[in-house]
Amino acid sequence: TERLASVVNQLLATNKKLEKEISERKEAEEALRKSEAELKELLEKEKELNELKSRFVSMASHEFRTPLSTILSSVELVEAYHKTEHQPNREKHIARIKKSVNHLTSILNDFLSLSRLEEGYVQIQPDTFSLDAFCEDVFEQFRDQLRPGQHFVHHGTTDVEITTDKKCLQHILINLLSNASKYSGNNAPIHCTTRVENNRLHLTIRDEGMGIPEQDQKHLFTRFFRAHNVENIKGTGLGLYIVRRYVKLLKGEIRFESEVGRGTVFYVEIPLTSGLQSAGADTGQQPSQTTNNEQK
Repeated sequence: TERLASVVNQLLATNKKLEKEISERKEAEEALRKSEAELKELLEKEKELNELKSRFVSMASHEFRTPLSTILSSVELVEAYHKTEHQPNREKHIARIKKSVNHLTSILNDFLSLSRLEEGYVQIQPDTFSLDAFCEDVFEQFRDQLRPGQHFVHHGTTDVEITTDKKCLQHILINLLSNASKYSGNNAPIHCTTRVENNRLHLTIRDEGMGIPEQDQKHLFTRFFRAHNVENIKGTGLGLYIVRRYVKLLKGEIRFESEVGRGTVFYVEIPLTSGLQSAGADTGQQPSQTTNNEQK
């Protein structure tokens, strides 16, 4: 009986030892799988980063080359026009130079915004300002970049003051207006609706342009992504990515609806900080509109 008990105890001890070894082996295998998964994730991120770098270099070289070539050729032609009767030709090429410079400035602003956002240099600095005056200022800044006949139609509040980061909101509005103008035809309206409700700013930008193909919509906020139907139109593919980053910084939300051939609508909702004055909704006023032709 004693020998039997001793054998049983040995068997139990051996079994316990085996269970411990199996447990340790499972833990080691799990750690190995975790390390492999982490390594795979790091390799995927490195691959993605290299692809982004390659796309950035390719896109940047193309986007800079075109306006620089236009500026160079126009300057050479302006130099050739000496006589008074050549003034219309000089004005035409000077306008081309201005347009190219504006395009280069837009590209550089996108790169600067991307760099500051990625490196965490953008700090929220709330300010209180008139929403209506803010929109009109942005429209005025952007008006020279509209296509012939394009015009803004502003539906919104009057004499409403809001408190948020003015520069971040400006980046959001300018990029959305740029998209609406870029992908709409001549003489097209660009609708901007502003509304303040429950201490939240509701901003809507609607165009009547080419729209976004359904298969491309899921990638719309990806860096350097451009829809297949706009490949022949100048752009960096950074605008909407930057918009979403600024919206997130302001603790807001952005969504969109789009249909090919009918246009796109972007909806932005941003919580306002304390200190909001005259927190009203739409006044029901008639929309105001200004055309690009009025400035020429």
